[in-house]
Amino acid sequence: MTTNNRIKVLFSGHRILIVVLLCLFGLSVVQSRQPNKKKPRKSTNERVYLVHADVTNYDMFGDNPTAQVLKGRVAFRHNGARLFCDSAYLYQESNSFKAFGHVKMYQGDTLSLFSDYAYYDGNDQMAEARYNVVLKHRGTTLYTDSLNYDRLYGIGYFFEGGKMVDKKNVLVSDWGEYDTETRNAVFNYNVNLKNPKFVLTTDTLHYDTRTSMAHIVGPSKITSGKSTIYTSQGYYDTNKEKARLYGRSRLTNNGKELTGDSLFYNEKTGISQGFHNVVYKDSLNKNQLNSNYFWYNEKTGFAFATDSAVMMDFSQRDTLYLHSDTMKVYTFNINTDSVYRVAHCYNKVRAFRPDVQAVCDSLIYNTKDSCLIMYKDPITWNANRQLLGEVIEVFMKDSTIDRAHVINQALSIEQLPDSIHFNQISSREMFGYFENGEIRKTEAIGNVLAVYYLEEDKDSSLTNMAYIETDTMRMFMRNRQLETLWTCKSQNVMYPITQTPVAKSKLPSFAWFDYVRPLDKNDIFVWRGKKSGTELKNIPRRSAPLQHISSGSVVSVESEVKPVAGAEQSKPADGADAKQTSSADGVSEKQKTAGSPESKPESAPVPASDSVKDSDVQTASGGETKTEAKTDVELKDNK
Repeated sequence: MTTNNRIKVLFSGHRILIVVLLCLFGLSVVQSRQPNKKKPRKSTNERVYLVHADVTNYDMFGDNPTAQVLKGRVAFRHNGARLFCDSAYLYQESNSFKAFGHVKMYQGDTLSLFSDYAYYDGNDQMAEARYNVVLKHRGTTLYTDSLNYDRLYGIGYFFEGGKMVDKKNVLVSDWGEYDTETRNAVFNYNVNLKNPKFVLTTDTLHYDTRTSMAHIVGPSKITSGKSTIYTSQGYYDTNKEKARLYGRSRLTNNGKELTGDSLFYNEKTGISQGFHNVVYKDSLNKNQLNSNYFWYNEKTGFAFATDSAVMMDFSQRDTLYLHSDTMKVYTFNINTDSVYRVAHCYNKVRAFRPDVQAVCDSLIYNTKDSCLIMYKDPITWNANRQLLGEVIEVFMKDSTIDRAHVINQALSIEQLPDSIHFNQISSREMFGYFENGEIRKTEAIGNVLAVYYLEEDKDSSLTNMAYIETDTMRMFMRNRQLETLWTCKSQNVMYPITQTPVAKSKLPSFAWFDYVRPLDKNDIFVWRGKKSGTELKNIPRRSAPLQHISSGSVVSVESEVKPVAGAEQSKPADGADAKQTSSADGVSEKQKTAGSPESKPESAPVPASDSVKDSDVQTASGGETKTEAKTDVELKDNK
């Protein structure tokens, strides 16, 4: 034999050995995973003992020639059990008997079995009871027409329908079993568990009679008042009315629906919790809340959601998606006609709908007055328009926007079709009024600055730019186009589009946050903050000085504050006018006057219009048209 052949034979032998080892390993694993078989049945040598019978005889020529016929108050005893009946056939060879009429079996002080007929095998310790069967064990009673009771394992098997009753519950099924040792019951096919407070229907149910705990292992439905639970796996404590549900369970109540991978529900407290892919849907109010954790109290109406929380409103044609780190919903005057809710969304709020988008740090929505308030650098977008301020209030009517209010540092920007020029308005505060969801009127109040571009009617090309400074401005819109512009006493400048100064084309507060804007419903989960230096300025608000009563007179707290020892006192410069000395708040009277709304800016522009007299118009150098309006001015767009 050559060397190569020897090597082939060697490897073939090893291959066979490896295959045999793998087979043995697989067999051992399979055997280890097989469920433990029941212990083998024990045969008893104890004979069935006849305690009493009024009449005994044999029917040698009848249907039971080997049986001893017993009549009248028959009593048996076997292995700790006592059996009674009206009549019986005793088979001594097989150590068994058939009992007829008022059959009773007692095992200790805790178990009793009643039926109209029974067959008992003394060797296997098996009792087969038929017709009007009643099994009583401690506080549990089982009713059926067919029951096999295994005394060796202490298990009763019923079929052809059965009913189990304990302190509070009634269970009905087509087939089942009851273990007297563990006091656990298994019900199969058309299972119905009735409780004074709920009803459970399923195909398979495990029930612990000691704890009244129901273990659900199949598609099930639990109905309690107006609440309904749908689940395929879980536990339900019928005493404490608590449910632990798994396998994408669902809870419904008064038009509200809660779905999650894991749900925990307490019927007494009305508290429910959801984990992982939780969906809370309110069909009546047409909204939905998704999150990975959800907490809700149906009695108080308080809800809490976090971890990828997103609220959806589908009351309109297009669904509104709103996301934040945390969401809370408070309900007031619950179960009354004056019920209303307040929703708090905070930290990294982003909202998207095809026609409107919004970004802010926190948000509050009140259903009582249908008011939505956005705080801390709020920004809203509509088509090519951007609106921002310190606080934005939006009032709804019939699920559509009715009016809006921007408080402090208000800025409205409209991007023109060329994407280069912008219509802009900045003011202390701003109001917007809507009709059928479209802007109808805009009002800017306080330190108003505006840049507005006029268009040619024929080709919509830009012709002029108007720079306006005033205290109040009103704009009337129609079909999203400017119809009328009104200002009070103002100063303005009209520039030809070709001679527009670059410095005047954008307001000092101009900022275009297109990079922050949510792009779609999935983009709301991606937070993008403002670039450094573009945040709103922190403007301190003056407040009245604190006062208290001292010696019968009102004294300002500020007046009692003494200067720190050694601190230098500010003195007006030599020859300075007293009017320019510093005031209590550190601002000179001259500075106050210069910054007041009543003072005129250095250049006071207003777009020229038909209502402006030729005598009031002056041609400035470089082609500027400068107007100083002396009366209220109403301007109309060339369109």
